[in-house]
Amino acid sequence: MQRQAVIFGGQEVGIAVPADSRLRFIAVRFHVIDLDNLVFDTITDIHRAIRQHLAVARAAKAAA
Repeated sequence: MQRQAVIFGGQEVGIAVPADSRLRFIAVRFHVIDLDNLVFDTITDIHRAIRQHLAVARAAKAAA
């Protein structure tokens, strides 16, 4: 496994770094910083977490 860029919405938001047999997400954009250093099984799982995180943030902002 090698490091790979995590691109979301056409923008690089972080990198996935191998951690044993999993992937550690290193955030490089502030809007996904809450996911920094979390460990995932796949890139798809990282994308899913980003989508969920941004949806929650949008809902919280809309409710405010």
